[in-house]
Amino acid sequence: MYRSVSQLSNTTTSDFPRRKAVSLAVASLLSLACAQAAAQTGQAADPGSGPAADTDSKTEVVTVTATRRREPIRDVPLRVETISTESLERSGAASLTDYVGSLPGVHVESDGGPGRGQVSIRGVTVGSLSAPTVGIYIDDTPFGSSTGFVGEAVSALDLSLLDLHHVELLRGPQGTLYGAGAMGGLLKYVTNDPDPSGLSGKAGLAVRQSRKGALGHTEHAVINAPLSEGVAALRVAAFNEHDGGFLRAIGPAAGKHVNDGDTRGMRLSVLIDPSSKLRMRLTATQQDIERDGTVIAQYDARTGQPLHGELTQFLYRPEPYSIRTGVLSGTVEYEMGWARLNVIASSQRFKAKTALDATEIVGAAGIDFAGLDNDTDLRKRTAEVRLTSSRGPVEWLLGFYHNKETGNRYQRLWAQLPDSSQMDFVTSGQPSRFQENALYGDITWNPSAAWSFTLGARNARNRQVYGTVTNGVKDFESGGKEGSKTYLATARYSIDKSSSVYFRAASGYRPGGPNPPALDQDGSIVPGAPLTFEADKLWSYEVGYKADLLDRRLFLELALFDIRWDKLQQPVAFGVTTLTGNAGEAESKGLELALRYKVNERFSLDGSLAWTDAKLTEDAPALGQAGMRLPNTARFSASVNGRYDFELNGKRAWAGLGVRHVGQRNAGFDTPTSSVPYFSIPGYTVADAQLGVDIDGWELGAFVRNLTDKRALSGADTALTSFGGPLRATPMQPRTVGLSVARSF
Repeated sequence: MYRSVSQLSNTTTSDFPRRKAVSLAVASLLSLACAQAAAQTGQAADPGSGPAADTDSKTEVVTVTATRRREPIRDVPLRVETISTESLERSGAASLTDYVGSLPGVHVESDGGPGRGQVSIRGVTVGSLSAPTVGIYIDDTPFGSSTGFVGEAVSALDLSLLDLHHVELLRGPQGTLYGAGAMGGLLKYVTNDPDPSGLSGKAGLAVRQSRKGALGHTEHAVINAPLSEGVAALRVAAFNEHDGGFLRAIGPAAGKHVNDGDTRGMRLSVLIDPSSKLRMRLTATQQDIERDGTVIAQYDARTGQPLHGELTQFLYRPEPYSIRTGVLSGTVEYEMGWARLNVIASSQRFKAKTALDATEIVGAAGIDFAGLDNDTDLRKRTAEVRLTSSRGPVEWLLGFYHNKETGNRYQRLWAQLPDSSQMDFVTSGQPSRFQENALYGDITWNPSAAWSFTLGARNARNRQVYGTVTNGVKDFESGGKEGSKTYLATARYSIDKSSSVYFRAASGYRPGGPNPPALDQDGSIVPGAPLTFEADKLWSYEVGYKADLLDRRLFLELALFDIRWDKLQQPVAFGVTTLTGNAGEAESKGLELALRYKVNERFSLDGSLAWTDAKLTEDAPALGQAGMRLPNTARFSASVNGRYDFELNGKRAWAGLGVRHVGQRNAGFDTPTSSVPYFSIPGYTVADAQLGVDIDGWELGAFVRNLTDKRALSGADTALTSFGGPLRATPMQPRTVGLSVARSF
């Protein structure tokens, strides 16, 4: 959500226009939630396995645990996608935008580069970087804040491919099993388990370079060592990545490749599996992202053209940022026969520092430059206990979830003067606390082999406190309590052993919270402004068809959905303060189609498409009128990928080509009074290619991303245009060529 610090304006100590300083502080605020969703391939891949050709022409049987039970994806009444880490590595995917943002019907709104983004699915977004609508998990551990108080909405976990088994995406609200913030869906990173059966490992090196960019490189290694054969194992993975950058800057802070930087990470995991009934795992993950600048180019919002040339920024000052993420988690699983007990606990720390060039908004007269610095700090602890019944005519699940978050966001609006001294306009701290307890469960009735019915519910209560500290003086604090209920109902019918149809109705929500007092330009309180905002909620209705056809050579998924969203959370201006309010209704309806086709034992195709019609159905005065499209969602998007396995001088080899299309999107609402200003983002079509060979255990690969060097925009932030600033657009990475080598043992 937008969070105001404009009440600080009456303490500004400069002669610059107070309104511009306040507006900048408010606008700069532009600059997940509960349990597990899993979708796993039927067999965990050995980290050293090469690209062997399939032994037959049938598609792989993929199983999922999205309902907390392992079952074929065809039998799950839910649209689930799994993305193989192996395929991502071979394609050169390096960020959340690469491996999730390219999925039809999914959008990653970037706020300047890796680690700075927000995921939306099926059009569930109003375009402002507010509280998240998609939950994010690492294995069984939820990541990030459930609110927008600490800026988590612009910090979706951009976990590099650090010894991941796969990435999975669940579309549609997951509020019953996963709680607050999963109203649009859920994204999960699934890591590789330690293997007690033997010593193994993998090491690799990759280099890549974008057109007109600098050389980048990645080094990674993983080692799996048994601590007690068949009982316990230790797995350690580490990587270092240098991004050479491709943007140039002109102006006082001119430079080449200004968006270069490094990402480093490490994971240590211990698995103890002493019996067939008991299993324990402890995992620690650390990742640091550091960039010298943002992936931003300034555009003219009226003409849609770059202001300073393609892939070019104008900077009075650099815009470096850093994001540090640390997660410690522990899981215990015990099979009691009549039910399985899972106990999960986690602790995480998130710290981010960002810098914004604010000169064009504050004004350059009499100063070298103006800047807005943001420091974000989040500490989060979770605990979950879950019981899952054994298989039978009646199955059930019961769980309890506890979450405690403490956060703070510190902002400093300042200027550097010609004598190199610094002057503060205003500083603000925004401390917050959030605590949630939830009881959830479901019950499934299987009256026959063909029919299955499920009912589920979740009852959650949260308590939160939010305040502001202006220039070191605490001036506001407010708290509140809130309860929310979500529901789930599904019905599945197996037409035969290879196909099924389903119906799913599910609800989701985001928590409400307190607002600070609204102030006018003189610092006086504006009467009638909302002191709190409510939770916004939605219901989703989905029918789908899943089938293995053509003797299991073709797997097909078709889903039709209709989402009704009420009391939309949105930024609302009162005086010079931007609060969060509730208004309007929206609907998102659409169709999704996905298929995997095994043409023969060597050639395979997979493709998907999404048609989404997301729009306001009731006026939302701070956004737009009924009938206006919701932002950041293309009406049509699609992708198709082909892979061919062959032999090259007796060695196993492969080649792949992928093409993806994203249609036109709106960044905001086309009305002058909207708090999310309008910009039309053109559609684009890009292609990627890869080639590789396995030579006696050495895997050599090459890839090209954006093969035709298409100039396109993956997103745009219009927040500053209302205050006289430029439109900050995120250009797509130009053609990038890479080579890799890896060795397994």
